[in-house]
Amino acid sequence: MISYTQYIDGKDVEGQRWTYVLRASALLRDVDSAFNLKRGLELGRTTEVTDDVVARCAVGTVADSDRALEAARRASRAYRLLPQETRSRIMLEFNEALTARADELIDLLITEGHPRRLAQWEVSGMLRGTDEATIRWYESQLRQSFQVEGKQLELVRKPDGVVCVNPPQNAAGSNSTMAVFALLVGNAVVVKAPRSSPLGVMFVFRDVLAPILERHGAPPGTLNVVCGNAGGILRSWVSSPLVDDILFFGDSEAGLKLGEECLANGKKAILELAGNDGFVVWRDADLDAAARALEECFYGSSQICMVPKYAVLHPEIADEFTAIFLDRVRKLRPGYPEDPETLLSPVLKVDKFFDFIAEAREAGGTVLCGGNRVDVDGEPSTRGMFCEPTVVRVDGLERAGGLSIVREETFFPLLPLVVPETAPDEQLFERVVDFVDSNLYGLRNSMWTGDPELARHFAESVTNGGTLKINDSHIGFNSVLSTHGGTGRTGGPYGELNYAGLRTSHLQGISWGDGDPRPLDPRVLATGEASGERAQV
Repeated sequence: MISYTQYIDGKDVEGQRWTYVLRASALLRDVDSAFNLKRGLELGRTTEVTDDVVARCAVGTVADSDRALEAARRASRAYRLLPQETRSRIMLEFNEALTARADELIDLLITEGHPRRLAQWEVSGMLRGTDEATIRWYESQLRQSFQVEGKQLELVRKPDGVVCVNPPQNAAGSNSTMAVFALLVGNAVVVKAPRSSPLGVMFVFRDVLAPILERHGAPPGTLNVVCGNAGGILRSWVSSPLVDDILFFGDSEAGLKLGEECLANGKKAILELAGNDGFVVWRDADLDAAARALEECFYGSSQICMVPKYAVLHPEIADEFTAIFLDRVRKLRPGYPEDPETLLSPVLKVDKFFDFIAEAREAGGTVLCGGNRVDVDGEPSTRGMFCEPTVVRVDGLERAGGLSIVREETFFPLLPLVVPETAPDEQLFERVVDFVDSNLYGLRNSMWTGDPELARHFAESVTNGGTLKINDSHIGFNSVLSTHGGTGRTGGPYGELNYAGLRTSHLQGISWGDGDPRPLDPRVLATGEASGERAQV
């Protein structure tokens, strides 16, 4: 059994108690027995440790978190003075070490309940998001030099100081990796591992990153990892004068409220909230390829923010595409996370799943497949942890826009196919663009078309979202393009493609004078007497 303590000020720190991690497959086989074993261990009623008990993690208090903040504040003063070359090398070595240990991390994520295909995708995003091309791009943004009128000018991004990271329970290990970019620019960080899924976070930071930081001379307290009551720790972060930024993952209602509290307390909130991604299939698209990409919507039973949540189909190909897509969907089955073919995860919000289906039916929507609650073997069950992948057709953009399955994030395997009213292509295109742009959320959007000019027009027209994909995997990752970030109820009032290293820093201008304090005579600029190169980067 793996045992993790908290990591504060460069030391392993025990907590008040332990939270135990059992294999998710054990819960699927016999939920009552597995849950009773977990609770028995955590309450001290038993010391029995079976093969299904994989790990335990120390659970601390708000006081532990406060000590971590104090350590981070002390460390931030020294860590920010490390040369950028050193901080970049730390990140590159992190990527190399994570690559070498990717299989270990995947196995831990599977233990926490991530289907193998989902875990592999998550780790691919962690590796692509921290690769050398991305780090080098960051370097180009962190310091720029100019020669203007004989003076040397610099634009430099300075670290904000102490950054606290609250990753989501459903994908804590992968999303918490955003913290490395706060370190890249010179911040110290405090990361909270969720009590329900601490393994990925602890492995990434304690086992992989911490030794690299120590090897490069980062002061103790540069990295801190705590585990405890989320509400209490968040409240302490918001009120503490030691905290500069809070990177928060969660639902939109809670996140937007936290953003207001941060603003009132003089802190920067960096929000990664719900997603409601659009997916457009035009009449000239490669329908087979588009169907394969849209199948990504069911990764983790759609309990991933950045998967497609609704699709808009051109009326001319709606029936043909639907037939191709349904053929793929009907082959998806529940299963144990160790199974390499499994894509679906247990569903948390089962009640909403049925509520949204009922609302769609009442409004004239047609359930094309799915709609039932099932067990791990795919059999109907009132206590089943899974929901069948469900596809609903809705005709008309206006009707669709009023339905919860289209308007809101669906955090369960329920995909609406929206078929607009027939219209000339030019009018239809503008309506579809308006429909995508009117989305209250804004994480990712996709379009599939065989017309390069139309694709370019779509890319230039759509402003909603942090990432736009054209004839590409909706959930695939690319070097340089950030893995996170969005607009609207996804990223809050200041939301955009989220480069956490830039968001946790601030721009400072520096002028290196020549010893002459006199300001430049504006008449010289007007007459052009100060000729020569005006700006060299």
